[in-house]
Amino acid sequence: MKDYIRILMLGDIIGKTGRNSVGYFLPHLKQKYEIDMVGANGENIAGGFGITEKTVRDVYGKGVDFLTSGNHIWDKKDGLDLLDRDSRIVRPANYPEGVPGRGFTILEKAGVKIGILNLQGRKFLSEVDSPYLIADRELEKLKEEGVNVILVDMHAEVTSEKVALGWYLDGRVSVVVGTHTHVQTADLRILPEGTAYITDLGMCGGRDSVIGMKREIAIDRFLTLMPIRFEVAKGAIMINGVMVDIDKKTGKAIRVERIWEEKE
Repeated sequence: MKDYIRILMLGDIIGKTGRNSVGYFLPHLKQKYEIDMVGANGENIAGGFGITEKTVRDVYGKGVDFLTSGNHIWDKKDGLDLLDRDSRIVRPANYPEGVPGRGFTILEKAGVKIGILNLQGRKFLSEVDSPYLIADRELEKLKEEGVNVILVDMHAEVTSEKVALGWYLDGRVSVVVGTHTHVQTADLRILPEGTAYITDLGMCGGRDSVIGMKREIAIDRFLTLMPIRFEVAKGAIMINGVMVDIDKKTGKAIRVERIWEEKE
């Protein structure tokens, strides 16, 4: 039996095109790399904004084990009750007390307890509690449950917030990945104390798009400043993510690899 667990974390899944991308690429990736567990940011799986029970079932059926999220998790009213019912979905932990859902969850895979924590940045997004202080609070709870393997999705607009959180949590969690901006960054590394880090995972969706949306509409919005309704891009697809090997006992990342595949 191997002494590490291999986890694939995928960037934001954008609408049906993103779900189709996951369905096309994921079976091959799981077989090729012998992946134990797959997570993805799912706040955009339903038409590009929010979640529904149907779309959540769809991505689970395609091989995703858990979903993190962000500010768009609230965009579909009929998906809100899922946040309380489905322990495989997490919303940012630094939203106010009493909102639907959970900020962290504990799942088990390959005989290992895995903690999944979701946080949200504060610059250019909703006014939420400090992701740093809330991380301290939630990590205490996870440690009390005997969880050493901990994955953190920092959903933020500003690069510096994500980078700072990576350094703040280095050695205390296994992985810190950034989401929200949908463009994979080139700074994948293992930090000095053993935490795997990347500023943004990227996305799963239309390759020839503007962050997953039809590029013509995005350009028109920038040119006219009019609130034209976004539509999910179709055509060529891609999948972005990071694969991490984590020592089962220490929770330290021991190997990381960038995932980027595309198809016309």
